[in-house]
Amino acid sequence: MLNIVLRRRANGESVEQIRPDLIIPTGKRKGQNPGLASIYRALAEHERGQAYPEAVAQARTDFAALQAEEIHQLLSP
Repeated sequence: MLNIVLRRRANGESVEQIRPDLIIPTGKRKGQNPGLASIYRALAEHERGQAYPEAVAQARTDFAALQAEEIHQLLSP
């Protein structure tokens, strides 16, 4: 969904124009349009990720380490 918004905004469309064409694929609101606030939050998060790629990479590494640790604890008697 974010890719659609980014591509269409690059073509000059506003978020308000794009929103009716977006459909939520899963979850409680499946089949409905996302709210404007949700779209703007997703765009803001994307911008933060683009501005600080090393922080995103570090967060992913930390998350993977936490998952591996949890799996190890579950498998250890």
